[in-house]
Amino acid sequence: MKLSKHTLQKFVPSLMGTGLIFLLTVGLTLSAIAQPSEPAPDRTEGDGPYERLIIRGANVIDGTGAPMSGPKDIVIEGNKIVEVRSVGYPGVPIDEERRPDGATHEIDAEGMYVMPGFIDMHVHTGGKPKVPEAEYVYKLWLGHGVTTVRGVPFGGHDWSLSEKARSANNEITAPRMVSYHRPGSGWDEGSIDTPEKAREWVRWAKEEGVDGLKVGAYDPEIMEALLDEGKTLGMGSTAHLAQSGVVRMNTLDAARLGLGAQTHFYGLFESMYDDRDVQPGPYDYNYQNEQDRFGQVARQWDMIVEPGGKEWNALIDEFLEYDFTMDPTMTIYEASRDVMRARNKDWHREYTLPTLWDFYKPSRRAHGSYWFYWTTEDEVAWKNYYNVWMQFLDDYKDAGGRVTTGSDSGFIYQLYGFGYIRELELLQEAGFHPLEVIRSATLSGAEELVKASGEDIDRGIIRPGKLADLVIVEENPIANLKVLYGNGAIRLKGVDEVERVGGVKYTIKDGIVYDAKQLLQDVRDMVDAQESELGEKEWY
Repeated sequence: MKLSKHTLQKFVPSLMGTGLIFLLTVGLTLSAIAQPSEPAPDRTEGDGPYERLIIRGANVIDGTGAPMSGPKDIVIEGNKIVEVRSVGYPGVPIDEERRPDGATHEIDAEGMYVMPGFIDMHVHTGGKPKVPEAEYVYKLWLGHGVTTVRGVPFGGHDWSLSEKARSANNEITAPRMVSYHRPGSGWDEGSIDTPEKAREWVRWAKEEGVDGLKVGAYDPEIMEALLDEGKTLGMGSTAHLAQSGVVRMNTLDAARLGLGAQTHFYGLFESMYDDRDVQPGPYDYNYQNEQDRFGQVARQWDMIVEPGGKEWNALIDEFLEYDFTMDPTMTIYEASRDVMRARNKDWHREYTLPTLWDFYKPSRRAHGSYWFYWTTEDEVAWKNYYNVWMQFLDDYKDAGGRVTTGSDSGFIYQLYGFGYIRELELLQEAGFHPLEVIRSATLSGAEELVKASGEDIDRGIIRPGKLADLVIVEENPIANLKVLYGNGAIRLKGVDEVERVGGVKYTIKDGIVYDAKQLLQDVRDMVDAQESELGEKEWY
């Protein structure tokens, strides 16, 4: 299925004609000119919140890194956890005398596993034409246990804040939405080209309801103004320090100015250069050529100080002084080390929309579709890069640094929800114990969201008084993170019977219980409907 002019007329009506042709001619990507997805419809899914919901007999993984413990009963009143009570010991009958009573609704979770709801710290909703309806994305997130998402941003300024408010009121079936925006977003006072304008925009954004800043590699005087004003107002910050500006603003530079977190990896390796301060690339390197951009960045892997050495550890120590957070999003770049694997993931057939699949295909205009002629050498460089990157993340975690989980799905063959679970697997590959992985996905994200404001966390941990945002699964995620994928994990049953097990059973957001498997069935129905209209996905 290719995006014909008819398809573009349907999904990007406001850009058709000379406007769209001009934009495509001057080289803007389809992602750059995307229009917002259709807002989610009013909510019809989910039951509750209940006056007194009791989850019975669960094995609790509380999000702190503590061992699993159970059986326990979890009592929820409205949208808050009010009690977590031990009701016995593994392998023996539950002591009925110890159980809390008075339930208005119960979930029998005996033998199941309960975790805090997952927090995805780096998301975009997609926009037309690749994702015509936001409902598709929201249900993929909730279907994988993601109960909070940080948009960086979700979409346009007004659209993002409107969907955030609707989710907060449970008017739509969606995770909680935390809305970060790029400087200049939404206002009509011109570009952010002076420190004064930077401060003015931050104050304006705060009044608008923006939660935090997604900054780029700004010149130092503007970056300092943005971060200082945001910190004064209790707004969080994260940065994508693109190669176009990293020479003057690497990760260490930004951390010294007050940046709260780094997303991706840009600027990290540049903070550790051994005998250079500019990456030596091909003489015809062009940043607007995405094969150049993504193909060359991984070749920094052996240009830095000794991993584990004095300078490496000194950088970790300095980041720790700033309470700096790493949000690596390893999942979104993983195709670079094995594009064939990424292209052939087994969920694409059932869960990937034809319009999104078309966006993934090699293209000089679609952001992240940089497979013009991807080589073995490119993949080897990325594999080496991941080895070093993972070592830094594991060392940072071991030293006490905060590492969170974000996905950035919707690009580079990564699908919403599924890509987030892959991020958890990659942290385990980096050396994190599964309990540390789950902590990164829950408590660490909750801490980062309130770090700038100084407020207490209200989610990310299973404790009385915290929000009733929970994930319930039938299989043990500590033993195998793959059971969190929406299509489960393959297991041999008996001698020769192959079965799929796992997938999230229930996602609870704000005390509302969602059937996660039904949400994913809704997604499959959306894919089927689009294929009926536009034709089946074209495999290549």
